[in-house]
Amino acid sequence: MHTVETVLLVLMLGAVTGIAARYMRAIPLPLIQIALGAAIAWPQKGLHISFDPELFLLLFIPPLLFADGWRIPKREFFALARPILLLAFGLVFFTVLGLGYFIHWMIPSIPLTVAFALAAVVSPTDAVAVSAITRNLGMPHKTMHMLEGESLLNDASGLVAVKFAVAATLTGVFSWGDVAKDFTWMAVGGLAVGALLGWGFSRARDTVTRRVGDVAATQMVLLLILLPFAAYIVGEKIGVSGILAAVAAGIATNFADLDRSNFISERLQTEGTWSMVEAAFNGAIFLMLGLQLPSIIGVTLLDAGHGGWKLVGYVAVISFALLLMRWGWITLGVHRALRSAHRQGRMTEKPSALLNLATTMAGIRGAVTLAAALSIPVHLPSGAPFPERNLLIFLATGVILFTVILGAVTLPFILRRMPAHEDTEAQHEERLARAAACRAAIASLTLTDQEASHHDEQWIAQHQEVVGRITQEYRNRLHLLDDTGIANSTEAQRDTPELVQDRRLRYLREMELRLRCTQVERDTLYAERQAHRINDEALRAMVSELDMSEVALRKRLDVARRAAEQAVAAPAPGV
Repeated sequence: MHTVETVLLVLMLGAVTGIAARYMRAIPLPLIQIALGAAIAWPQKGLHISFDPELFLLLFIPPLLFADGWRIPKREFFALARPILLLAFGLVFFTVLGLGYFIHWMIPSIPLTVAFALAAVVSPTDAVAVSAITRNLGMPHKTMHMLEGESLLNDASGLVAVKFAVAATLTGVFSWGDVAKDFTWMAVGGLAVGALLGWGFSRARDTVTRRVGDVAATQMVLLLILLPFAAYIVGEKIGVSGILAAVAAGIATNFADLDRSNFISERLQTEGTWSMVEAAFNGAIFLMLGLQLPSIIGVTLLDAGHGGWKLVGYVAVISFALLLMRWGWITLGVHRALRSAHRQGRMTEKPSALLNLATTMAGIRGAVTLAAALSIPVHLPSGAPFPERNLLIFLATGVILFTVILGAVTLPFILRRMPAHEDTEAQHEERLARAAACRAAIASLTLTDQEASHHDEQWIAQHQEVVGRITQEYRNRLHLLDDTGIANSTEAQRDTPELVQDRRLRYLREMELRLRCTQVERDTLYAERQAHRINDEALRAMVSELDMSEVALRKRLDVARRAAEQAVAAPAPGV
């Protein structure tokens, strides 16, 4: 099949499986995509794709890591820096050494340096698969942020470890001093290159948009999409970590976006574009993994000296050893850092045995592991085959499947048995921010004496009438956003509980009516288009406004409903 046709087919299947997963909620999306890819490629005349690991790393990994770095909450990322670094670097180093020696002991035919390479290959985790599996299951938010931060950084540390292990196999020379020096250069250099490119792009974008505004929003979004590829290529060209460069570029760009609140069109286009890129590339990655399974399994099983069930046993033992080492590292090495973060208020959920177990089972391997395994050279410099390369690829692929399936089975079971956790801190902060925005808006409506001197009395009267109406709407929103409920406000404390509840219900009814009117407006616009009274451009513009209005109304409605439910559930004073 032609390359273009293959790419189009993979993207189409990624979209189709994403839709199918909505109807098969019991099965995580990555498993559906892997199974479909394997089914398509399994027959002799199935779809067979030549997998180029370097091209795979260039095309798929930088934009996904850039998007993760761009989206991840920076406050939580830096607040949990210690446990994230312990997992992303300390655990990788511990895994490469401990698991490498164990693999060499269990399978003596694998040389020690190759065993280290295999351990490095399976060390990076995949937060995308974890998110797909734990969606709507109640994974604590801060724990998920920690796992995302770990996945952002351990891709780089794992691939660097693979590079050194392979170099030791090819040359027969290994020096801890050289490893430490090169690793530091690659990590620090990668972060510096990415941060510099992200900062440079942001400065150039600000210079352009100050002159032309949102007119160039589409072009700026296109350049933003190309930025992670540029960071990765530049980083690799100068000998530093291209993956860390892509991550740092995403983080730096996000910081710059905090000063671009006025560029609404660019922001909406950026959000939509990145959502599409992430969905397409994540689906393509797991489909590609499935497409490689038949050839990987077939080549390895044909290799003399290895029985099929024996290989499956190796996969199971290595996977359990990997997870056991992860559990031990979290329990002994990271647990104290998590307790400290909890005491200081940087982590809401209290560390527990169940939380440690959930974090362990969230150590799912994915696309980077497959790409790293397939990047192992075929031959040594002497021309001899790379020792046990096919077995290494098979074992790495088996670990991916094993951890994905085990995580899909155990994580829902574990999370349902954890104490119910609601991120009240985030909700409280959101309410305070919305309330602050409302107060700032009310303050901005005040007419100064200097402004009033430029207008006549009729204009001032009209202005005051409009200000009064707008101010009342903002005050209504402030009542709904009151963190302690309307009954605790200065005005409401003078009211009886019945009046307070009546006010709350009226606000709730108002939000429901506003939402219903918005939906009726949208239906009417579509009817007008079907009657050819408006064109598609006008329809899209007006529906976009209604969509944003509906999002805001649904947020307000949720707040009002929570306030009403809390009021019903709360005991009466003195009870």
